[in-house]
Amino acid sequence: MRLTAKEKVSYGLGAVGKDMVYMLSASYILYYYQDILGVSAIAMGVILMAARVFDAFNDPVMGVLVAKTRTKWGKFRPWLLIGTILNAVILVIMFWAPPALDGSGLIAYAAVTYIVWGVTYTMMDIPYWSMIPAFTEGGKEREGLTTLARSCAGVGSALVTIITMMCVQALGHGNEREGFWKFALIIAVLFVAFIVITCLNIKEKSTVDVEAPSVGQMFKALVQNDQTMIVVISIVLINCSLYITSNLLIYFFKYDFGGETWYNGYTLFNMFGGGIQILSMMLFYPLLRRFINSLQVFYVSFVMAITGYAVLFVFMCIGLTNIGALLVPAFLVFVAFGMLTVLTTVFLANTVDYGELKNNRRDESVIFSMQTFVVKLASGVAAMIASVCLSVCNLSNDTSNTAAVQEAGSSVMGLRLTMTVVPIAGLLIAVCLFRRKYILTDQKVEEIAEQIKNNHK
Repeated sequence: MRLTAKEKVSYGLGAVGKDMVYMLSASYILYYYQDILGVSAIAMGVILMAARVFDAFNDPVMGVLVAKTRTKWGKFRPWLLIGTILNAVILVIMFWAPPALDGSGLIAYAAVTYIVWGVTYTMMDIPYWSMIPAFTEGGKEREGLTTLARSCAGVGSALVTIITMMCVQALGHGNEREGFWKFALIIAVLFVAFIVITCLNIKEKSTVDVEAPSVGQMFKALVQNDQTMIVVISIVLINCSLYITSNLLIYFFKYDFGGETWYNGYTLFNMFGGGIQILSMMLFYPLLRRFINSLQVFYVSFVMAITGYAVLFVFMCIGLTNIGALLVPAFLVFVAFGMLTVLTTVFLANTVDYGELKNNRRDESVIFSMQTFVVKLASGVAAMIASVCLSVCNLSNDTSNTAAVQEAGSSVMGLRLTMTVVPIAGLLIAVCLFRRKYILTDQKVEEIAEQIKNNHK
């Protein structure tokens, strides 16, 4: 039986909720603890990176637990609901640091809450993506639902990008510390509500048994499927470039763009960028896809992103303070990343069929389970790079230091280079590797699908 519109909407809402939570953590946890609470940037970078290393072992373990679960509600939905509730609670606690804590106590609080948040996020994220084979027929239906869910996840990320600082200021009445925990509470409630809708309207097929990948299987699938390897590396590089920008954007407006109205400029930039990213996934990508193939859209996206970063760097260097002009490179960058989000998911799905034809084994669950880890790995690497930048450039939580930082040309230039040139380097490496190694054109994908179909017959 084909999926109904109600089931598709319900599953998409779950993606919106969970990526609202993820983007709040990925983009603002460093700012919250470093700039608002005064934790060392390097200490935060080590915490965020260590959590990603821990995920390398935690993710497969969670996959095994899910695979061995047997309940009358299925194996995925119980973990999805339990993980969501726990993660929502930890999210609020993470942004609600006790005022009495300082120094090492605050660092320990940040480390424990962030790592536990990562564990509970994995608890719901792996079941969420792994359950797709449990209620789809496969083929185009499965690929279509995966693409829809990734697009909805992008919408959730973009929404948080747009509204976070506005809501924080409004809810805290100028007190960012208070505003963040109140905003985190609202996002947590929405997250739980959306996942409850998903759990109520998605029914698993009792006959489906999805194998839980071990660490060895994950590496084996990567080594034996060269196309999966190149897509995974591309996802890490693309997301790392985006997260470096999102982590440092607020510091650019605060210390470089400057002025008493820096916050207004930052809010407008985020609103514009988030809105464009949503339009990119929902409108620009389907529109371009009518005229050119998926690989051509992919390369166009890279050209747009690199051009946008280059223009942004030039504007920074000439001291441009016109927010309207900054929206030009913002348009290019956010349109590009919106389309790349959809495309990398489509390409990863294509590697499943390729792997089946090459290795006579379909590693669908293994390949899609890696997507959770590689995205989190990218955020960890980006946070570490951003932390080093903040430390080297001496960008502290002392707002009164803004004028001094602006006068120190080396600090400002370091911030500019990390925000633009480092992402350009990452994107250039990704596109060069992809162009040399990725062979799954639209025509090739159709040929592989036909061969597999004939083999099954």
